[in-house]
Amino acid sequence: MKKKFKLEDLDCANCAAKMEDGIKKIDGVTSASVSFMTQKLVIEADDARFDEIMKEVVAVCAKVEPDCKILM
Repeated sequence: MKKKFKLEDLDCANCAAKMEDGIKKIDGVTSASVSFMTQKLVIEADDARFDEIMKEVVAVCAKVEPDCKILM
């Protein structure tokens, strides 16, 4: 399943790159893209575990950029 999410308060391109790297390491994630310019997250992951994976994605993002919110 591939989904797009809007990001809020993502402050820099470096943080976006760190978030993307962290998300790609999560088990079940096929691909991930975090764009600082468009403030968007595109993630492709296992359908059966998507909600569980998204909880891990939120945790990774909060660790890198505590103020950033993923709007679902």
